[in-house]
Amino acid sequence: MTNKRTPEEVTILPRDLHFDMSSAGTGHWLDNNPVATAIFNAMSLTFPGGERMFMDAVKAYRSEVSGKLAEDVKDFITQEAIHSREHHLLNNMIDRDKYPVAEIEAAIDEKISFGRSGGRFRMLMATICLEHFTAMMADLMVGLDVDGAPLFSKTDPSLERLWLWHAMEETEHKAVAYDVFLEATRDWSPLKRYFRRSLSMLLITKHFTTNIAEYSVKLLLADGYSQKDAERAVKEFLWKKPALFGKGWKVWLSWFKPGFHPWDHDNRDVMAHWKEEFTLVAAE
Repeated sequence: MTNKRTPEEVTILPRDLHFDMSSAGTGHWLDNNPVATAIFNAMSLTFPGGERMFMDAVKAYRSEVSGKLAEDVKDFITQEAIHSREHHLLNNMIDRDKYPVAEIEAAIDEKISFGRSGGRFRMLMATICLEHFTAMMADLMVGLDVDGAPLFSKTDPSLERLWLWHAMEETEHKAVAYDVFLEATRDWSPLKRYFRRSLSMLLITKHFTTNIAEYSVKLLLADGYSQKDAERAVKEFLWKKPALFGKGWKVWLSWFKPGFHPWDHDNRDVMAHWKEEFTLVAAE
């Protein structure tokens, strides 16, 4: 089947929240763990430019969608704009005299420019694949355990809330770009659509996971790690324990099921409590 869409009852609510980032300027802000901090800083550095590309990718198809999807696209763009703003502020707290932030940002900009250079459809393909990764954040961040303690258990509550809010909203809008893709390819055969999205996911997965690991290693080198120790520590965290990426392999693999839709994995319950809380805060 190729006619699946986001359930009608799934609504997207942009929440214009602001977070105190000051504790991120104190070094290893994530549980005083240099490896966890490096990896989450590496991901955060990709967000401002990446999410601007996501916004432009769906914006380019706005005239071709209607009804609920048109409204979802508008709210998706607003949510991503706020995410980009808050992570830009977080990234500005990283000690740029100590860490190679400018070098990493330049590498990210180069990769985003390549994505943009292929036009709106290449941007949309990158977006649907990367949105699959960010949508997994909600599941991956629940139950992660580092050295016997839950991740974020020793982190400033404001920064923990930043990441939970981001994860929750990524879950909320995880299928918007995909629904735009289905609309953009409505005249394609199911086989052509399946082949194109599967190939795109394989390429994006390779580049995204490699890039996050590479940027994390660069940050750890500035902390005094050797190249070998940094690479080992990052690989361990991402794929073995707590397996930030490795834990989500089943959801990742579901992409390759014919007729896949992001809401096949209905994980609204995972973030239900946080959604209610953040919505109440945003309404104040």
